[in-house]
Amino acid sequence: MSHQDLYRKKLATCEDALGLLRDGDFIIIPTGVGEPPTLLTALSDARRRFHDIKLGQILAVRKYGYFDPETVEHVRHVSFFYGAASRAGGQAGWVDFIPSYFSEMPGLIERKLIPADVVLSMASPMDQHGYFSLSLGADYTMAALKQARAIVLEVNPNVPFANGNCQIHISQVTALIESSEPVTEVGLPKIGPVQEAIGKYVADMIDDGSTLQIGYGGIPDAVVMQLSAKHDLGVHTEMIGDGILSLVECGAVTNRRKNYLPGKMVATFALGSQKLYRFMDRNPGLEMHPVDFTNDPYLAGQNDKLVAINATLQIDLLGQCGSESLGPTPYSGTGGQSDFVRAANRSKGGKAFIVLPSTAKGDSISRIVPTLTPGTHMSTSKNDINYVVSEFGVAQLRGKSAKQRAQELIAIAHPDFRAELREAAKAINLL
Repeated sequence: MSHQDLYRKKLATCEDALGLLRDGDFIIIPTGVGEPPTLLTALSDARRRFHDIKLGQILAVRKYGYFDPETVEHVRHVSFFYGAASRAGGQAGWVDFIPSYFSEMPGLIERKLIPADVVLSMASPMDQHGYFSLSLGADYTMAALKQARAIVLEVNPNVPFANGNCQIHISQVTALIESSEPVTEVGLPKIGPVQEAIGKYVADMIDDGSTLQIGYGGIPDAVVMQLSAKHDLGVHTEMIGDGILSLVECGAVTNRRKNYLPGKMVATFALGSQKLYRFMDRNPGLEMHPVDFTNDPYLAGQNDKLVAINATLQIDLLGQCGSESLGPTPYSGTGGQSDFVRAANRSKGGKAFIVLPSTAKGDSISRIVPTLTPGTHMSTSKNDINYVVSEFGVAQLRGKSAKQRAQELIAIAHPDFRAELREAAKAINLL
């Protein structure tokens, strides 16, 4: 049977696809815009027909109908990283949460510690050899394909066909549906003067020829905006977005001086504009890979001069980062921050930056604190921390004593809080 014959045989309606689901199934959904909107809308509409179905996903983008506290006994979202769609449910307790390093999620699926009964994913159109590309989210989904009883693809001509280990053959697919709506766009965060100041400090410390990992957020994007004059930058990251695309377009990113996968940008998921998605299509300079490849600290750390830029919500005077909760209230998740901090620490000439505004709530609260707020979910440990950057400067903590760390961090705190922090540090014997 030809590839096209197989395609026609497996082409289904949403109703056919939902018929593959069983009560109790754990369904794997790719990161962000890799989620299949037509399938998930259909499942939302039919959710009361099912019992105890769980949908596992990192960073849901759209708030589908199953994000409903009244129907969680039918279909429940399980988050690996809270975003705007899932955060309120997680804070209220009716969205479940599985903590994990992003890099380790494929391994958890392979060991069946996270189930993967069914995969629902967006996919590019099939190529002449019978392959689809899961370009928008290779992440943990590629591992789930090997475990799943059923694989259902939402094939959309607006999904790019990317190179790398992100492809699946028609023979592996259980069913597919077709859709044609544009892929969800996610705009760049707003950047203000504080973010610009932090971005300049970081950008000034990035050398030509460095390889970049850039997290999502206003401060990482503020760094990107100030790198256009750099030369021969490379990219080895978890997320490819419009900020990186702008550096390619201005010539700052060439990937020529990368010593690990030279000439290639590497990422595991995409989040951005239609322009970004078009850029990804059959681009020989870009490869999308599973997250246990992109985020593995050993592999990523083989890039010399690896620069990791990630944000935190709070940091204490020892350098412990609470990047994913506000006290005990969940906000996001571990994601790849710890993965890339460790990778940059392994890298020859690498630099790991944790960035944060010095204050919150209109300068009424210091984000640099003597000890983390009780219940805070710690993301990056005191043993891994390297550079911390606020709008008031740079603190270099790696190799420093506890007292030296306290001094460095107080020096980049907001001036209104420095005296208070010194007194608190003395009270806990840090000064």
